[in-house]
Amino acid sequence: MEMIADYLTWASESCLTVDPGQVQRLIDLLFEARANGRRVFIIGNGGSAATASHFCEDLGKCTLTSLDDPLRFKVISLTDNLPYVTAWANDNGYETVFEQQLRNLAEPGDLVIGISASGNSPNVLRAIAYANEHGLTTIGLTGFDGGRLREMAHHPVHVPIHDYGMAESVHMIIFHLIINRATEIIRAPHAERASGASHP
Repeated sequence: MEMIADYLTWASESCLTVDPGQVQRLIDLLFEARANGRRVFIIGNGGSAATASHFCEDLGKCTLTSLDDPLRFKVISLTDNLPYVTAWANDNGYETVFEQQLRNLAEPGDLVIGISASGNSPNVLRAIAYANEHGLTTIGLTGFDGGRLREMAHHPVHVPIHDYGMAESVHMIIFHLIINRATEIIRAPHAERASGASHP
């Protein structure tokens, strides 16, 4: 029991190491992309690949007010097409799997969110370098000391925790926080209009 309580305390304290300003900047960038019809690409490996898929699903679906919403987050997780990823990895090297997809899909002004607890995943760094060189905006979610990703990304969101599991857990909490805030922002005008209609 004591070990469980200690772990939960550590998790709570780890969340408090995050800079709220960095998270707010990511929220602002996401809404700018949404307003301007820009794509949002998310990349990561292992547990961070699962986080990329999860955030993609939540951002694309859970922020809608109806199935007819014309304004949406154009979000794509580049971890999810397994035949595509393995083809690039097998034929050209695993470090190419995200960069090459960006070459097919990305345009200047799009966002790339790279997730890497170490900050040193070669395929993430290669994709971020390509994005920086071709007019995309880059965000890096990192742990430990941030590695090269923290330095390369235009906008780092850093979790200064020296543990893979906890850094990945806090990344997921950050994304859930963003979804909660995004839904509040998107639904507020609808609530105001409904209130105005009921009380002219």
